[in-house]
Amino acid sequence: MSLHSTYDALRHFADSWGLVAMTVTFIVCAGWPFRPGASSRNEAAARYILESDDND
Repeated sequence: MSLHSTYDALRHFADSWGLVAMTVTFIVCAGWPFRPGASSRNEAAARYILESDDND
């Protein structure tokens, strides 16, 4: 297999399955905070910055 055909094979793989993998990864990462049971952790993270630090 020559260098040119290896490049073409990898480019075609990235054009098809690479795009599918990136799309699935994006959907999982974007949907992760909206999964059931995550609301309590999301609320805790939102309030964390507002808590005072009494360790002076």
